[in-house]
Amino acid sequence: MPNNVVVLGTQWGDEGKGKIADLLTSRAGIVVRSQGGNNAGHTLVVGDRKVVVRLVPSGILHKDCLCLIGSGVVVSPEALFGEIGELTAAGFENVESRIKLSEGCALLLPVHPAIDRGAEKKRGKNAIGTTGRGIGPCYEDKVARRGLRIGDLKNMSVFEDKLRALLDYRNFLLKHYYDEPEVSFETVMNSVLPVRERMLAMLTDVSDTIAKAGKQGVKVLFEGAQGTFLDIDYGTYPYVTSSNTVAGGCCTGSGAGPLSLDYVLGIAKVYTTRVGGGPFPTELNDEVGEGIRKRGHEFGAVTGRPRRTGWYDAVAMRRAVTINSLSALALMKLDVLDGMDEVKICTAYRLPDGTVSELPPFAAYEYEVEPVYESMPGWKESTFGITEFDRLPVNAQRYLKRLEELSGVKVAIISTGPERNQTIHLEDPFA
Repeated sequence: MPNNVVVLGTQWGDEGKGKIADLLTSRAGIVVRSQGGNNAGHTLVVGDRKVVVRLVPSGILHKDCLCLIGSGVVVSPEALFGEIGELTAAGFENVESRIKLSEGCALLLPVHPAIDRGAEKKRGKNAIGTTGRGIGPCYEDKVARRGLRIGDLKNMSVFEDKLRALLDYRNFLLKHYYDEPEVSFETVMNSVLPVRERMLAMLTDVSDTIAKAGKQGVKVLFEGAQGTFLDIDYGTYPYVTSSNTVAGGCCTGSGAGPLSLDYVLGIAKVYTTRVGGGPFPTELNDEVGEGIRKRGHEFGAVTGRPRRTGWYDAVAMRRAVTINSLSALALMKLDVLDGMDEVKICTAYRLPDGTVSELPPFAAYEYEVEPVYESMPGWKESTFGITEFDRLPVNAQRYLKRLEELSGVKVAIISTGPERNQTIHLEDPFA
């Protein structure tokens, strides 16, 4: 029986991970975030309430769940405590006491968004389309070994010395390269000092906590942020995020051993979306794509930006299955395709030197590819809220079976609406 289950995105993010993580959290005692920051939002619908969590794991909605933030996550103190305040005001219990942080989390400070915005402005027409929240520059400082970590708050003399060195470097860039205002030492200190004691009280050994949970039979859910093709190593570089969004990132970002992961559930829409710049082979720049955007409410949970929309890409999905060792898929937003005369699936890419059915290793060809589509009849009946596979329209059943066949992995969950109970369960990842 699996104790440790990973939930992650298999496309370009925004797949609906929040709903599935929330569903599975009812079976878990611990939920772990291993990468990313407050640049990604998970939208959860609970009754008539819509809740968006960003840094805080979605397990916070369950009053007995412990939420861990591993060292692979970059933490903005302002964002963290702002979110804690929002959740507390919304009526969720013991929010702060149920969140534990790794000392190794990189601190995202006010200088990082300033650098992020300056860099995007400098890129001009080649802008990546970041959220501007400073995630990339914070990871850059971490890798360059000049960043500050939450554990540095234990010794403020050391913290201040490291901060002055960081600001010397970053302010030089802001002033002389990006032509942007500098960020003062006082500004950064004012963002940290008021919450220092609260952050220190939240520290724990995340790796040890996960290991002990496993020995005690406690179920642990690893909650991914963004999606497979935004991975810094395996995504459509350079139009990617700054962390490892694939299953392996759950281990490096939390301290869990690789053999402790029992089941990897990949989340995918029954079509595809993307936010920001970068290649998107199946993109629909027409009324069909606009219809999907409107029916699916495809706008960013954190930024509000309209998402680009396209048909399901089985070529990319097969790569995602390989990279993540997927155990199964959860297919989301089936109801968005209701009423369409036909639905399409990309089954291959036509390249200048021939047709391929597998994604090139580093997606370098995606600018040049022409998608090869397989067309299937749509369905006029509503699938909204259906909870049994056999009650779906026949053509919807055939479409889902074809996605399963082309993707090369079984389907465990099908979402037919935003709420918890609007779901078809074919397999329980924790069973």
